[in-house]
Amino acid sequence: MVLDSTTLHSSIEDPVLDRMNFLNEITFTYPNAVSFAPGRPYDGFFEIEEVHAHLRRYAAYLESRGAGAAEVRSGFYQYGPAAGQIRELIAHSLWQDEGFEVAPESIVVTVGAQEAMFLALRTLFATPEDVLLLITPCYVGIMGAARLLDIPVVAVPERDGRLVVADLDEAVRAQRAAGRRPRAVYVVPDHANPTGSTLDLPTRVALLGLAESHGLLVLEDSPYRLSGPGPRRPMLKALDGSRSVIQLGTYSKTLFPGARVGYVVADQEVRDSSGGIRLLADDLAKVKSMVTVNTSSLSQAVAAGALLSADGRPSALNARAAEHYSRSMAGTLAQLDRRLPERHRRELGVDWNRPDGGFFLTLRTGFRTGTAALERSARDFGVIWTPMEFFHPHGGGEQDIRLSISYLTPGQVDEGVERLARFVEALSDETARQRSAQHWNGE
Repeated sequence: MVLDSTTLHSSIEDPVLDRMNFLNEITFTYPNAVSFAPGRPYDGFFEIEEVHAHLRRYAAYLESRGAGAAEVRSGFYQYGPAAGQIRELIAHSLWQDEGFEVAPESIVVTVGAQEAMFLALRTLFATPEDVLLLITPCYVGIMGAARLLDIPVVAVPERDGRLVVADLDEAVRAQRAAGRRPRAVYVVPDHANPTGSTLDLPTRVALLGLAESHGLLVLEDSPYRLSGPGPRRPMLKALDGSRSVIQLGTYSKTLFPGARVGYVVADQEVRDSSGGIRLLADDLAKVKSMVTVNTSSLSQAVAAGALLSADGRPSALNARAAEHYSRSMAGTLAQLDRRLPERHRRELGVDWNRPDGGFFLTLRTGFRTGTAALERSARDFGVIWTPMEFFHPHGGGEQDIRLSISYLTPGQVDEGVERLARFVEALSDETARQRSAQHWNGE
C-alpha cells in the first residue's frame, strides 16, 4: 500500500518537524566540522557507575520508608501511577533549590519537558479560538507540539533581544478583539533557547501582573536555569501569587538527558459542572495515561537517587557542569572579540549578545543565514551552527545565527570561532559586493 501524503496529518509536511533532523543530518555529513548546533549538556562529567549508585540509593530510600523487598522490586519493574512516583522528592527539590513550596499532588512526572508541553497544551486548549502566544524567537519543541495539536500560535517578537510586556499586552488585546481567546503564553525566562536572554526581575513581575489581569496562563520552561554562575533571579512560579504559572520542568540539562524525566507543576484549581474542585495536575495525569501511561519507573528511580545524593539540590549536582558552561561562554565571547574586533564587526554589520550563562548566544549578521548558508559553512569552512529562522513560527531571524557552546571543549571553541569568523567575513563581503552591483545596475 502506498499512502498519499495529503491523507496524513498536515503537520507531517510542516518544515518545523524537519528542522532538528536537518541539523542531525548535516552533522553526520560533515563529521570533521566544529558544531555550535547541539543544545545538549556536556557529558565529560558523566560516569556509568553513578547510575548504579543512584538506583541503589533510591532502593535504600524506599526501604527506609518501610517498603518491603517486593514493594521495592515492584517500584523498579512495574508500571507506576500516571502522575509519577517521585513527586515528593521533586517538591522537596523545588523547595531546596528554588525556595518555593508546592504540594506533591500538584506535580505530574513526565517523559522530559517535551511531554510536559504536550500534556499542558492538550489539556488547556479546547476550541479553535484558543490561541497560544509565543515570545519569539522560541524553542522549536513548543512550536512542534502546538502544530501536532492544531493549536494556532501568535508570535510576540522580542524587542532588542528582550521581552517587552507592553507588546504582549497589545497582542492579547488584539486577539480578543478578533474574537479569539489568548489561553497561555510560553516563555523561557532564564538563558533562553535560542537567544540566551534572561528576564530581569521587573519584567518578571510585570509579566505576572499582566497574566493575572488578563486571566492568561504562563507556561514557564526554564531548563537552562542552573547552567550559569552566580545568584539566580526568582522563578516565575516562585513569584506566582495568583496561580497563573504552570511550570514545565526537566532534569535533562542537570542530571542527564538519557533519563528522560521531567515534570509539570500545575496547582491551578479546576471547578467541574457539579461544583467540585480538583487540581489541574489531575487532568494532566488523565491525558498522560492515554499517551505514555507512566514515566519509566526505572528512569524515575535514577532521577530520585540523584536528587537524594544532593539533598534535593540539582544545583549542587550541576556545579561542575555550570562552571564548564560559564568558561565556554566566556571563551566563545573572548574569541569572537579577538577574531572580529569592534571596528571590524561594525564594517561587516555583525554583532552578538553577551549572555551571562546558559548554552546559547545570538550572532546577528547582514546576510541570509538559512539552510543553504549553513550547508556552505559546514562544507567550505568546517563549522556548523543553527539558523535562527528555525525558531520563528511565522518568519523572522533570517539574518541571525544561534550558537550553542555547551558541548564543546576549549580547543574546539577556539578552532570553531576561527572558522566561523572566516565564514562570516566571506559571506559579509559577498553580500556587500552584491548590493554594490545592484546599486550600480539601478536595481
